[in-house]
Amino acid sequence: MSETRERHRLLRMEQELDDVVRRRIRGLRMAKGWTLDSLASRCDMSPSTLSRIETGGRRVALDQIVAISRALGTTVDQLMEPAADEDVVIRPEPHSAADGVIVWPLSGSDTPGGVSVAKMRIDPGRPIDPKALGVHPGREWFTVLSGTVELWLGDRVILIPAGQAAEFATMIPHAIGARGGPAEIVSIFDHDGERAHLGPIRRARRDGRTPRRSSEI
Repeated sequence: MSETRERHRLLRMEQELDDVVRRRIRGLRMAKGWTLDSLASRCDMSPSTLSRIETGGRRVALDQIVAISRALGTTVDQLMEPAADEDVVIRPEPHSAADGVIVWPLSGSDTPGGVSVAKMRIDPGRPIDPKALGVHPGREWFTVLSGTVELWLGDRVILIPAGQAAEFATMIPHAIGARGGPAEIVSIFDHDGERAHLGPIRRARRDGRTPRRSSEI
């Protein structure tokens, strides 16, 4: 009896994965504005075959998944990745960084595309040395949730109030402070920005210490 239940469970999981793959194929096709004919021609299959795959009238074979994923600009792994609910909710923990900054990472370290998101609380007393501003490849974007942010960018100090946002190239020497009280922001980092700002915090957390320098955030 237990073997029968296990077979049924595996069959149900396989069917659920098939359903997920079909929905992803259809969703990606429609997001690109392609008709069945458009995608089918890129996959070297008939529109009727593709239609049956999307609607569940036909099981998709591995060679078809390879062709479809390539045409849609994705990978087989991404098309067939299980829809795991436990990966949906992120419960951020505060990371105390140097010089009065607290960071809440809002995305995993393996986010597709190398983009990371974090919430930061910046105290107004954070010291910033204009001669030691951070520089690294890439771009950063943030929006101010509360307070007023001081964006040190090269030779300029730009005040950004709540409700406004900033985007800048991080090869320009930069740092972020707060004016007149604490400020909270949500920041988006590319891969290089994540390594420069969140990487040291994660390493410090792992080693049981706080980052040693203000340039580590």
